[in-house]
Order: sequence, then structure tokens, then C-alpha cells
Amino acid sequence: MLDLWQLVYGQIGRSGGEMSSWFWLIPVLIVFLIILVNSVRVLKEYERGVVLRFGRFHKTKGPGLRLIIPWVDKMTKIPTRIVTMDVPSQEVITKDNVSVKVNAVVYFRVVEPEKAFLEVEEYLQATSQIAQTTLRSVLGQAELDELLSSREELNVKIQTIVDNLTDPWGVKVTAVEIKHVELTEQLTRAMARQAEAERERRAKVIHADGEYEASQRLAEAAKILSSEPAALQLRYLQTLTEISVEKNSTIIFPLPIEIIKPLMNMLDKKSEG
Repeated sequence: MLDLWQLVYGQIGRSGGEMSSWFWLIPVLIVFLIILVNSVRVLKEYERGVVLRFGRFHKTKGPGLRLIIPWVDKMTKIPTRIVTMDVPSQEVITKDNVSVKVNAVVYFRVVEPEKAFLEVEEYLQATSQIAQTTLRSVLGQAELDELLSSREELNVKIQTIVDNLTDPWGVKVTAVEIKHVELTEQLTRAMARQAEAERERRAKVIHADGEYEASQRLAEAAKILSSEPAALQLRYLQTLTEISVEKNSTIIFPLPIEIIKPLMNMLDKKSEG
């Protein structure tokens, strides 16, 4: 019985010594897992990773599974998709001293992630501020009529200026669109009266042009009829035919003086004789 207990305790002692020899691997595995977790980065298709090594720019990594050196490298993700940014409503005084409120929308994307991270602190905020100041500056040089009727030209002008200013940051501005121009109620009524007066003026001009053209045609017709006396008689007969088609019981037809003038001359001669 004593030999049995000695055998059992001997087996336990040997197995304990073997287990103690593997204990040192546990901290190694824990450290390895911590390093692995801190070194693995996953970048989406629309993201780029800007890596700083000991505080200095190292490289820009593309999408997929990427590895960095923990506690040595620091990666910042920069999205490269097009950003739609609303420009808040801006108080603008136009060139003809009219106060309006204008808002717009800016479309831009990051084309050089390292510049967007290194050259400016917050490229989103910086782009928004530049868009606001440029919007006020450009629209302040335009008149109200130009602002309402020539938006395409103003959009292109604003987009070009903002794109040139954000180019050093690696930001590409693809489009700028003026969304809404808010006018005061008094200005809206004044513009309505102006538009109504303009329509009346055009109507009067068109009517006067029609009268002028009609008078020219009548003058040309009178010259032709005066050159051919028979033509005038034929014209009267044609007019009489047109009137008789209506089956009128009474027809008042003007008799030209040229027709009865020879008869009056003959009567005058007879009276003198």
C-alpha cells in the first residue's frame, strides 16, 4: 500500500514539473497577441492610411489588410469619396446694393491624402470656410439680375477659385451649386411691379411696330393703285363682291371722288356754255 502511494505522488510530481516548464510560454503568447492586435489595420476601398513613423511621414497605404509597427507607427484613415457639403446661408450685398441671403452646396474629394493630413489641420472645416468667404466675395461683385439669371457662370467662377485655394491641401473641388437666393418681401414686390411694367412696355412696342408695318404696306398699296386707275376700280368691285356674299339687305359703299370728278367737270362746261 505504501508503494502505491509513493508511485502516485511520483507521477504527480513529474507532471507538475513538466507543466511548470510550459508556463513561461503564456506571457509570450499574450505579448504576441497584443502586438498582433495593435499592428493589424483594415482599410476600406474608399480609404487611404497616412502612416507616421516616430512622428515623421512614412508612406500612404492603400485599401485592404495592412500591418504597422505598434507604438512606432501611427496610421490615420483619410476617406477619398466625394463629400457633399452645405454652405450655410450667407448675407450678401450685391454690386447694386441689394441685400440677399444665399446658400450653396460644394462637392469635393481628397486626391492626395498625405497633403490633406499634413498641410491643414481640418481639411473639411477649412474647405467650408473658404467656400463661405468665396461665395460672399464673388456674389458681392455681381448685380442682382446677374445673380438670378446667370447662376451657371457664377457657379463655375466660385468652383474655380475654391479649387485653386484647396489644391495645396490635396482637395479637388468638382462642383459648386448655388441652391437658393432669398429675397426680402419688399424686393419681391418691387421686382413683380418691374416685370409687369416690362411686359406692358413690350406689348406697346409690339403694337406700335405692327402699326408702323401696316402703314408702310398701306402706303405701298396706295402708290400702286394711284399708278393704275383701273386697278382702283377693280379693287372697289372686288370689295363689293365680298360684301354681297354676306346677303346684306343694305350696302353702304363709298364712291371715290375720282370717279365722279369727270362728270362734275362736264356739268361745269355745259353751265358755262
